[in-house]
Parts: sequence; structure tokens; C-alpha cells
Amino acid sequence: MGSLVLVVRLVLADVRRHRAQAVMLLLAVSVATATMALGLSLGGVSDRLYEQTRAATAGPDVVALSGESGRAVTSSLAALAKAPEVVAHHGPYRIVYALLGTRGSTRSPVVVHGFAEKPGPVNRPLVTSGDWVRSGGTVLERGFATALGVGVGDRVTIAGRSYPVVGIAVTAATSIYPWAAQIGPGGGPVDYTGLAWMTRSDARELAASAELPVTLAMDLKLRDPAAAETFHEAHRDPGVRVTFHSWQRNAQQDLVILRSSRPILIIGSWLLGFLAISGVAALAAGRAVEQTRRAGLLKAVGATPGLIATVLLTEYLVLALAGDAIGLAVARLALPAIASPTASRVGEAELTGAAVVAATVLAVAVAVLSTLRPTVRAMRTATVTALAATAHQPRHRPGLTALSALLPTPLLLGLRLTARRPGRAVLQACATATTVIAMVGLLSLHAGPVRGYGPALSPALPHLRAEHEHKLMLAVTALLIALAVVNTLTFTWTTAMEARANMAIARTLGATPGQVSAGLAAAQLLPSLAGGLLGVPLGVGLFALTSPRNWTAPPAAWTLAAVLAILVVTAAFTALPARLAARRSVARTLSAETA
Repeated sequence: MGSLVLVVRLVLADVRRHRAQAVMLLLAVSVATATMALGLSLGGVSDRLYEQTRAATAGPDVVALSGESGRAVTSSLAALAKAPEVVAHHGPYRIVYALLGTRGSTRSPVVVHGFAEKPGPVNRPLVTSGDWVRSGGTVLERGFATALGVGVGDRVTIAGRSYPVVGIAVTAATSIYPWAAQIGPGGGPVDYTGLAWMTRSDARELAASAELPVTLAMDLKLRDPAAAETFHEAHRDPGVRVTFHSWQRNAQQDLVILRSSRPILIIGSWLLGFLAISGVAALAAGRAVEQTRRAGLLKAVGATPGLIATVLLTEYLVLALAGDAIGLAVARLALPAIASPTASRVGEAELTGAAVVAATVLAVAVAVLSTLRPTVRAMRTATVTALAATAHQPRHRPGLTALSALLPTPLLLGLRLTARRPGRAVLQACATATTVIAMVGLLSLHAGPVRGYGPALSPALPHLRAEHEHKLMLAVTALLIALAVVNTLTFTWTTAMEARANMAIARTLGATPGQVSAGLAAAQLLPSLAGGLLGVPLGVGLFALTSPRNWTAPPAAWTLAAVLAILVVTAAFTALPARLAARRSVARTLSAETA
């Protein structure tokens, strides 16, 4: 118990002394774990939302549809309802193909289902706003209504006839918007389509007055829902063309809109995790001398190596786990909007257990991988050496010194700082490449053709999948840029603190504070330039592997502008810490180093 209290007190004291570093670690881990948890949970959450909607609406196990008409079709559908595997049914009912218009002149294909005013035992749409169908009115599917911007009380035109919207509802009998049609007119191809309900008499009158195409459908509830995929094999009528849609197919179709969302989030979490590791590693390197002295003090008062390792690692692990908890909470709040962007499903969205475990492993990995080396070095350092520890002086390279002597002073200082700490320069280059990869992905999405739903010569409704991908890619890129900015500040300040003696000597030899500031900025810009140029082909290649075949590469001018923007931002955010470090008194710096 005494050791535990000691560890807690030492960790709390160190967190209070380094609040900025604690906040940075929390931020880095939070965004990485939130993104990973979201990406890994999408598939499971989509299936769960469909299951909950299916339970709330008495969704059918199989929907049988025929684009043909006549007594043979009616008889064939009626025979399906009498099959021994079927325990309940609804229909046959009409599905009318029409065009729906709104006050804003937007037109969209729509399928109108003719339903009874009192729903039956199978396929009972859940009204989420307003009332169920009544004569002269229509109910819109919620995902479709959301895309249209229409609510209860508004009026829409269907096949040129005006109807008030009396309600908004959801159903599991069809796929989410915009795939409500299931089959096209005459059993042909399917367009992007919304869903509306009317009374049976209104649907019949609508189809007759405008001579619209009609499909007959029947909803079936099976004794064994798991057999829905094989039901059609045993009940095909060779004389009538009938299409069967199982509940499993609808659940799979729901995932189509998330096809690219999961790779964006998962790859984004890897990139964010790498940035987190590189940033925290820079912080740990900057505090290496302090940690070594701290380990020496603990050894001097009798602490064991195990206790020292526990004290040094616990701070980062606790902060990482706190960041993991914050990230999971954020992911839980954002999950419903990301997993169900069409509003066509109802239910609770929960993170999957595998996603929570993976996010926690990522958080622990960030803490351990970034601090393990400084911790091991501090433990292995002899007590006397640790108590007298000073900043590690990098190895001099005569060839590079001779080459850099020909350069202007700021570039000379920047090149020497970069060459003396190659590991940190590589981290900076990789961090920049990571950010450019995300920017190239975002530019690739913008370079693609603008798509939408709707007939020609009409304001098109937004293409939900493309719009969803754009929003996610923009969010991930913004997080990467924000974390890269924090890392840049960390790299610059850490480099300035470690090189303060060298910079003070340079000033005694005639370098001005402005040249020292420019040299510190150049130490970040040189690896950033290399990372930016490397990130362009990596981003194009990664996006080509994870995108559809018809993806569009961004123009070369766009990618060049992205790299230049990264360099400008890097220069801007290195200016302040570099300037502050350059203004430090030369006498005080040299006195501190020789004390």
C-alpha cells in the first residue's frame, strides 16, 4: 500500500508540473482511439440498427415482388402465402413508380406502397412523427424525408398531384434510402428511389390516373427466419417472374453506404496513432534528462528498479487510458450519425466490444512505444551519473560540417540541427507525410465527379454516400492537421531546448537572434519538405488501393499546393517557439550548461 501511495503522489506531482504535455497526450490519444473505435464499430452497428428496426416494425423475412400483372401473378403470390414455411403474410399490395416534387422544385423518383389504414401482422411501419396514412394524404420514409427537407404538414406532388405529408415512418421491409425500389418497373433495373405510403385506394387511383408502372409485392414471415435466403429456391414459379428479397439482403444493402467510411476511419486512426506516438516520443525525449535525474534521486533514496519503472511509465499509461476513455465517449456520441447517415433506421448504437479493446490497445501502445526507451535508459544509468545528467550532445560529423559551412547561417544551423538528430528528423518527415496522405485523399474525393439523385433537368438530391465520405475525410484530415501542428510545436520547442547551448555558442560567434530563429525553423522545414514530397505518391497509392475503380487522382497543381500549404503552416507554427528560444540570454544559457 505504501508503494502504491508513493507512485500515485509522484505521478500527480509530475502531471501538475507538466500540464501542457499531459493535455497534448490526452488530445493525441483521444482522437486516435475515437477514430479507431468508430471505424471498427460501423459494420456491427449497422447490422444492429437494422435488427432493431426490423423488430420495431415487424419486418418481413422475405419480400416477393413481380413487375408483371394478371391473374397468374396474383395466384403465384397467394400460393407463397400458403407455403408451410410461412407463418404470416401481408399483401399482395401495389408498388407504384412515380416522381415526387417538393416546393423547392426538387424532383425525385419515388415508389408508393398502397397500405391499409390499419397495418397488419407483418411489415408495420413505425411512425416517428405525425400519423399513419389516411385518405388524401401520404407518409414519407424518414431517410427520404430528411434528404428532401420535408416534414409533417408540408405538401408534395406525386405524379403531378398534390398531397399533404401526414406522417414520417421507418420500415425494415426495404433497404435504406435511396434503395427503396427493390426492383424497377417491369422487374427491370433499379434507380435511386425514395419511399412513400398511401392508402390502397389512393395508390390504385394514382396508378390508374397517370398510367404509372405498378409492381405487386407480398411480405412473408417465415417459421425459420434464417432460411430466408433459400426460401426462393423451393418456391419458384416457372410461369411467373418473381423476385425474392430476404432480410439478410436488406441488412447487407445497408452497409453499401458505409463501404468507404470504414477504411477512411480505420486508416485515419492508424495515421493519427502514428502522429500521437511521434509527438509523445518527442515529449519524452525532451524530458529524458529530467527523467534520468528523477530516476537517480529515486535510486539514491533506495527505490528498486521495478518501482522506478512503475513511476516513470504509470504517468503516461494513466494519461493514455484517460485519453482512451475520452475518445470512446466521443465515439459513442458520434456513432449514430456516422453509422446511420440516412435516418432510415431506429435503435441504439453501441460500440462493439472488439472496437473498445482495439482502441484501448492502441492507447497503451502509444504510451509504451513512445516512453519505453527513455524509461529503460533512465533505469540503466548509474545513480551518480543520473544525478549529474546533462543534455546528450549529439555526435559531430566532420564531412557535414565542412559542407554546411558553405551555406547561409540560418540554413547552416538548421542543417546541423537536423543532421545531429536524424531520428527526430525522420519522425518529423513521417509526420508531415502522414498529413499529406490525408490531404491527398481529401483532394481525390473533391476531384471526382459531382453525383446526385434525381431525374435530368431537376435539382438533384445529394449523393449520400459521397457526401458522407467527404465529411468523414474532412474530419479525419482536420484532426491530422491539428495533431501535426501540435507535433510541430513540440518538435521545435524540444529541439530548441536541447540545442540551447549550441545556439548560445553560435550567437557568441556572431549569429543574430533572427538567424538562430530561422535556423530552428529550418530544422523543421527540411524534413517537412522531404515528408511532403514523399506523402504525395503514398497518398495517391493508398487512395487507389482503398477506393473504387473509377476514382479520380487529384491534379498535380492541387497536390503541389497542398505540400506548399503544409510548409507554410510549419513555418508559421515554428516561428513562435523558435523566437522565444532565440531570445534566451546567452550568459544565462551557458552558465546553466556549465553549472
